[in-house]
Amino acid sequence: MASIYIHIPFCKQRCSYCDFFSSTESPKKEKYVDSLCEELIERKDYLQETVETVYFGGGTPSLLSAADFEKIFNTIFRIYGENDKREITLEANPDDIKSEYLDSIKHLPFNRISLGIQSFDDKELQLLNRRHDAQSAIQAVERLQKAGYNNISIDLIYGLPEQKIDTWHKTLCNSINLQVQHISAYHLTYEEGTPLYEQMHEGKLIPVDEELSNSFFNLLIDTLTASGFEHYEISNFARSGFHSKHNISYWNGTNYLGVGASAHSYNGTSRQWNKKTLSPDYWTSGCEIETLDEKMKYNDFVITRLRRLIGIDINELIFLFGESKKKYCLQQAEKYIADKQLCYIDNCLRLTRKGIFISDGIIRDLML
Repeated sequence: MASIYIHIPFCKQRCSYCDFFSSTESPKKEKYVDSLCEELIERKDYLQETVETVYFGGGTPSLLSAADFEKIFNTIFRIYGENDKREITLEANPDDIKSEYLDSIKHLPFNRISLGIQSFDDKELQLLNRRHDAQSAIQAVERLQKAGYNNISIDLIYGLPEQKIDTWHKTLCNSINLQVQHISAYHLTYEEGTPLYEQMHEGKLIPVDEELSNSFFNLLIDTLTASGFEHYEISNFARSGFHSKHNISYWNGTNYLGVGASAHSYNGTSRQWNKKTLSPDYWTSGCEIETLDEKMKYNDFVITRLRRLIGIDINELIFLFGESKKKYCLQQAEKYIADKQLCYIDNCLRLTRKGIFISDGIIRDLML
């Protein structure tokens, strides 16, 4: 199994928290799409396995037209063949999900939609500089459902400055009531170079404290699991049968090809990433490559596997890295098992509910 990630960097406006590579230079879109197709052709031998997931991320992929997508899909199908069992995800902004737009793309093979809703509170959306309000987000989901999409994911953000527990609970209840199949929820991080980071640095806003952050996360887990969602990765929840295959491929160490500006690729022996530029001559020819040694591969294994709630399969660890790494990993885990922050059951090492709150520290200690 292999995956393809396609980065579409164009946005109508930049969100105040986002540090992904993006551009408001929409007139460059047509040339960019052509260059994406050229890169797909040039790198057709990068993946030697069957491609089972394709993910259009951004930026705002829903700014592309049906004709733009047709060019890209025609290229993918020419190289990798058509496969109606592939999971093909489109990231979209709620403002773009109009009936006319859905009519224009209904013939395309998208079978999963990921909506960047972030909040159902209008004041929070204004803080994040989103270009939709709560009502248009609800309408976008309803339009998708009416159009026949039955695998809809929404992104949410919590831990916003001055956010209240009751507004977060309202956002979660709205999400559940919409009957979506998947929810990704991330704590706000202040990335250097973003407007929110600058406001924090200047003292214009104050991040929430650790106790309140934990309360947000506890409410997230309790509310969604009580409503039938499976908590299958630290930040991801899904109805049964609707886990994100593309995201799971990252956490399982699957090879993937990333095309477009700033996109990352991984083939099991190295990582490489394209430059952050709209100039196609430079984003590919100027890509950086990092060859992975044994230590780096082991650390990647720990980082990705422990994010999943099924945890680290010790038999897989032995197969990939040998008995010595198993011994090291379990020795490092001993104090966390004793503190009930990790559990070791059925030859798998998993984060407990208590351990999720300090997962970064646990992962660091298990790494070489």
